[in-house]
Amino acid sequence: MALKQISSNKCFNGFQKVFEHDSVELKCKMKFGIYLPPKAESGKCAVLYWLSGLTCTEQNFITKAGFHQAAAEHGLIIVAPDTSPRGCNIEGEDESWDFGTGAGFYVDATEEPWKTNYRMYSYIKDELPKLINTNFPTDPERMSIFGHSMGGHGALILALKNPGKYKSVSAFAPICNPIQCPWGKKAFGGYLGSDLSKWEAYDATHLVKSYPDSHLDILIDQGKDDQFLSAGQLLPDNFIAACTEQKIPVVFRLQQGYDHSYFFIATFVNDHIRHHAKYLNA
Repeated sequence: MALKQISSNKCFNGFQKVFEHDSVELKCKMKFGIYLPPKAESGKCAVLYWLSGLTCTEQNFITKAGFHQAAAEHGLIIVAPDTSPRGCNIEGEDESWDFGTGAGFYVDATEEPWKTNYRMYSYIKDELPKLINTNFPTDPERMSIFGHSMGGHGALILALKNPGKYKSVSAFAPICNPIQCPWGKKAFGGYLGSDLSKWEAYDATHLVKSYPDSHLDILIDQGKDDQFLSAGQLLPDNFIAACTEQKIPVVFRLQQGYDHSYFFIATFVNDHIRHHAKYLNA
């Protein structure tokens, strides 16, 4: 699969690059950001995948999160894909900010007209890692995942649905129980139809109840002044309760005064990179 380099910038002695490729899974051109730490010039590196939230592209994390120094120090490749297919000319794809373009929700759609292109779950799980491992100096056995909001939901479900695939998982303000919140109901209804069992297959609070063992160390940071927390979109308490019941270790940190923005992410991103490096570099 041919990669086309869009940009390359030296950063903390590594390189922040953006590439474009034709996605087989999504049937459109997709972009992703990739940070190659200095270590990548001489050896194979572990890979940490970042999933962004609603309305984001591959640009938000790489320009706003300030993760590069920590990634360089720990020798981690960090990959930040786009959040949905783009330019598929599906009727209604650009009508609202929380559904369609920029809002793929990391599911494989089963409903028309979305099911042909909106297969972000399979793209992140299979196609993208294959592409990264083929083209960059990675150790395919060492990968982890984290994300924000809709992407925090994506990171949690990918880790929970694929035991052992990811060494660790973390999230900022994740949508923890989408089948119970307005964003989730809208997205799942549109992409997955009315069968609630299909919804449950992409809900972290539901998935954790059948997770086979406790070998998953989850870190979650949540801003206490997050407008979406108070609006009932994120529902972390439901997820924490389910984890506690299953004896799955989760560190949940409610951060006083922080909101839902990238200022919040930038404040704590180094903690998350350390969390992952502990497992990826073990």
